[in-house]
Amino acid sequence: MTRPPQGFDRTLLLRDGRRVRVRPLTPQDAPELGEAIRTADPETLRRRFCGSAPRMTPRLLERLTVLDYERRFALVARSMEGPGVAIARYEATGRRMAEVAIAVAPAWRRVGLASALLHMLGLAALERGFDRFTAVYSADNRPVAELLDYARGRKVIAEGVAEAEVRLRDHPEAPPEAVLAERSFSFFRPNP
Repeated sequence: MTRPPQGFDRTLLLRDGRRVRVRPLTPQDAPELGEAIRTADPETLRRRFCGSAPRMTPRLLERLTVLDYERRFALVARSMEGPGVAIARYEATGRRMAEVAIAVAPAWRRVGLASALLHMLGLAALERGFDRFTAVYSADNRPVAELLDYARGRKVIAEGVAEAEVRLRDHPEAPPEAVLAERSFSFFRPNP
């Protein structure tokens, strides 16, 4: 089994003053992830899966939580009290492109968490040789559309489904850390 990478454990201060701990997702998260998907509200499931959620099986949970942290990478955000409140992942779809997906619990939306997770995933992807993210989402999912607009994503919409492509950096020669300055993700601050 591949070990989770170092450097992605962070405490983030969100716009509303709450803090979350972010770290790489591991196989030990499978039971909680399965329960979160089984008990999620219908709107969250529709937004995340563009319909109903897949049937949770041990094989699917293994697929979602056993990662190589190169071509398949995921982060989990937990409230300071412990329960998970968001998950963000990318999965390679080509040599330098990966599909990104983020799900945030309703009580934790609109406070900068999804944007911070997208930023962290972007840095991880850049460090691993990716230069673009794609996302497929329900066209009426305004929060995702706004997030991808902010990240300067190009969108195509057909029959209620939107697809966006986001270049991870404007200057290919810039080091991954420079993305922070390029994208002005100043609305969250990692805490030591």
